[in-house]
Amino acid sequence: MKLTTLLLALFISHIVTAAPQEGDLAPNFELQASDDEIYTLAQFRGKQPVVISFFPKAFTGG
Repeated sequence: MKLTTLLLALFISHIVTAAPQEGDLAPNFELQASDDEIYTLAQFRGKQPVVISFFPKAFTGG
């Protein structure tokens, strides 16, 4: 039981310290857009603002 608690505490502290803070640069990622092209954040960094819009459960029964 104590080992489980310790591991959980370590895991939670890693999540908290790994979470981005205000002002941090977003990590690079890639997404498929509605035009079926794959775009990366790096393509736009320093060139123009990026807005990510997604709609969970859009066009689903849930």
